[in-house]
Amino acid sequence: MILSAAMLSLTVPVFAAGKHEGGHGDDDKTEMAIGMPADADKASRTVEVSMLETDDGEMLFEPQKLTFSEGETVRFVITNNGEQEHEFVLDTAEANQEHKELMARFPEMEHDDPNAVRLQSGEEDEIVWTFANEGEFEFACLIPGHYEAGMHGPLVVN
Repeated sequence: MILSAAMLSLTVPVFAAGKHEGGHGDDDKTEMAIGMPADADKASRTVEVSMLETDDGEMLFEPQKLTFSEGETVRFVITNNGEQEHEFVLDTAEANQEHKELMARFPEMEHDDPNAVRLQSGEEDEIVWTFANEGEFEFACLIPGHYEAGMHGPLVVN
């Protein structure tokens, strides 16, 4: 029992300092409930998303709601116009909640998921995504405290 406890204590820091990658399949083109990554030349439109904070402490995305058509490929240009680090994650509300709980336990976790970007203040990046399934999904910042400060919004695929 002591040996098991010692082994477990050695593995916990590895998880805490490790990367969160490949959680949605081994291939970057693996389809998730919300869709799959796509090539930029397939995008039918570009959507600019801004991440920021307000003077009263609210954290938000602009636009605050996103709507797409099933099968549509979109190029997201995400800019962190805030003063704090933020992330933009596309997924189901349930998957985002699970991921948020994991982030609360391991806030320094690094990400390498095709449906997410994490940006320092002033940085810009992009995600190109095909929405393969209709339904109600979510975009969110899962850094501890940001979701609770308002940094999430509905994403509807018709």
